Amino acid sequence: MSDDTAIFVGAGETDRFLLLKYANRHGLVAGATGTGKTVTLQTIAEGFSAYGVPVFMADVKGDLSGIGLPGGDNPRAVERARQLEIEPYAGRAFPVIPWDLFGEKGHPVRTTVTEIGPVLMARLLQLNDTQEGVLNIVFKVADEQGLLLLDFKDLQSVLQWAAENAGSLTTRYGNVTKQSIGAIQRALLTLEQQGGERFFGEPALDLRDMIGRDGAGLGYVNILAADRLMQSPRLYATFLLWLLSELFEVMPEVGDLDRPKFVFFFDEAHLLFDDAPKALLDKIEQVVRLIRSKGVGVYFITQNPLDIPASVLGQLGNRVQHALRAFTPRDQKAVRTAAETFRPNPKFDAAQAIVELGVGEALVSFLDAKGVPEPVERCLVAPPQGRIGPATAAECAAALRSSPLAGRYEQGVDRDSAYEVLQRRAGGGQVEHEADGPESRPRRRGQYDAPPPASPGPWGRTRVPQTGEAPDSPAPRPRAEPRGEPRPAPAPRAPTRRSDTALEATLKSMGRAFGSTLVREGTRIILRGVLGSRRR
Repeated sequence: MSDDTAIFVGAGETDRFLLLKYANRHGLVAGATGTGKTVTLQTIAEGFSAYGVPVFMADVKGDLSGIGLPGGDNPRAVERARQLEIEPYAGRAFPVIPWDLFGEKGHPVRTTVTEIGPVLMARLLQLNDTQEGVLNIVFKVADEQGLLLLDFKDLQSVLQWAAENAGSLTTRYGNVTKQSIGAIQRALLTLEQQGGERFFGEPALDLRDMIGRDGAGLGYVNILAADRLMQSPRLYATFLLWLLSELFEVMPEVGDLDRPKFVFFFDEAHLLFDDAPKALLDKIEQVVRLIRSKGVGVYFITQNPLDIPASVLGQLGNRVQHALRAFTPRDQKAVRTAAETFRPNPKFDAAQAIVELGVGEALVSFLDAKGVPEPVERCLVAPPQGRIGPATAAECAAALRSSPLAGRYEQGVDRDSAYEVLQRRAGGGQVEHEADGPESRPRRRGQYDAPPPASPGPWGRTRVPQTGEAPDSPAPRPRAEPRGEPRPAPAPRAPTRRSDTALEATLKSMGRAFGSTLVREGTRIILRGVLGSRRR
């Protein structure tokens, strides 16, 4: 295989190349801790960059920042190059763009609440089905009301508004309870304490800034500093899934190219699938299946191949399997699964070889020129040309200053959005009691700000409506008293007469009814007589 069309990954009895033509058929790098996965990942990423293919990868342990510095002086790398007869072997730096969700070791990475959407937000907040349904309603109402959900406080404001209007929302959209909204708000508080609110805001990440080449034609190596981010594994997985989904949405259909347009490495891939609902797993499988036609390759890096669902594992055509430890029944099952996914090689037993592999040694199977998986080969992995190991803090700071994106994302923008709109609406409907005079305060029946008189009536002091002013109530209002002398106490009323007994009340009612009947009949007789005389 010619090395001008493929990446040299390693060699055993034969050389193994990752064909650029089939690099968008995705891949897997698996193996136990300390078996060499990170160095393999660096070797493959440098190979893509050397051929002008930009890549993205998360630096979980802080070991990948050295790609931006020339290596070639590591004794183990020099020895491996000698074993593989790589001559000449020299160090080489690759163009690195550093990223950091917290903005400390790289350019800040932000997106808006609207762009991440209710589905990923519900997974990020670990909501149940009921709470996720309420969150969907909140997103829909915000869209209908023209409320932009850009940052954390926008979502919190709309949730508070939804709680205050839960009754009307329930009538129109379905059951919206204050309890569910309260649970969402508590989850947001937990995420905020983990620093997750920094992920939401503007300027939002433009993926076109990741997909590019430097002046020498090398593809950009986008490295996300994820050592701190891994303390919030759900945020880490949600961010990478959002990034993958955004690539799927914005990248155009290009079909099969001679090389990918972008390659995405998903380290600690098990975090993506842990406790994921079926709907989300179906979405991931769909993205992995279809993103190939957009020129994007996805490579999962994990310790155990069982971490990847079978529906996704079947889509990964290029595989590098480092050593596995078979100490438990699950480990033994993982060894069998890994061995069975390779095309067999009659020269050795893959299941036995997996537990015998040394550091920097792997079972490798890529797609051949016809797109068919090659028989598995036991190989020594080629050494990277960049530095193996992390860059120093000063070197990382220098890389950030020299980045082509320096200054583009560092300063946040807080434009007019849901929080500001709802604040204005609330301010417009409130009355400032402290600043208003007594006459401009809202009238409340039976209760005023002035202290009540010494002998109040049943409704306290009353106020006379001014000319042209509508009274508070259609009922007659008491006449206003002139200012000056206090109102004299009213004269005592005469005692009311006693109430009738039940018998007296009955007799009076019968008398009134009898009298009404006599009057009605008499009137009828008179009318008949008058009308009869007129007829004659």
